[in-house]
Amino acid sequence: MSNAVEINAWRLSDGDDSDTTLFARIAADLTRHGYSIRPASMPASLVDPLHAHVQSMNETQFRAAGIGRGENFVRSQFVRTDEICWIDGSSPAGEAWLQWAQKLRLYLNEKLLLGLFSFESHFSHYAPGDYYKRHRDAFKSDALDRRAQPADSNRVLSLILYLNPGWSARDGGELVLYKDDADVNGTKVTPLMGTLVIFLSEEFPHEVLPAARDRYAIAGWYRVNSSSADRVDPPR
Repeated sequence: MSNAVEINAWRLSDGDDSDTTLFARIAADLTRHGYSIRPASMPASLVDPLHAHVQSMNETQFRAAGIGRGENFVRSQFVRTDEICWIDGSSPAGEAWLQWAQKLRLYLNEKLLLGLFSFESHFSHYAPGDYYKRHRDAFKSDALDRRAQPADSNRVLSLILYLNPGWSARDGGELVLYKDDADVNGTKVTPLMGTLVIFLSEEFPHEVLPAARDRYAIAGWYRVNSSSADRVDPPR
């Protein structure tokens, strides 16, 4: 019951200045750097119910994560060992999250003219020792040949929200965001509760380092519409 109360309180503040201020900072960061890292910036009224929900989920609701999608989907423990559960809005916390993501999509389209068409996201769980090796979320390809494009080529922005209260440096599990393929140091992001990270999907290689305890987050992607007469994208 407490989760529902908190979510409703967030919905009542739908038009307040806090979201607009955060959205403006994200847009400015993306314009200057191509990424935005906002530590502990998300409202507790949204994040706390998401944390409570993911903690209440049965382990059978998660499945081993893979790479690619559709016919190109494969599971490889060499690349990643985490598990995921897609967010479909069937829970009050998930629905509130999708509503917030929709507000951000509309704001970024208005301010940055990105043409973001849709959003998808999932809960992620990294057990102690789990990892996701260095990778990109999307790859550039010939926009004139839709059939030749990788299935994830229409991802424009990647988004991560962390759901880990009381996280310390000794817990590990950092996201490392690299500026390009030559970068060997990267920028480390502690997966602390309420921290939000957004970056251009094609531009920034990144990885998730092993953690010493269970690590929870939401990973999501804003996509453009690359459907054609003979190809629906994103595929289902």
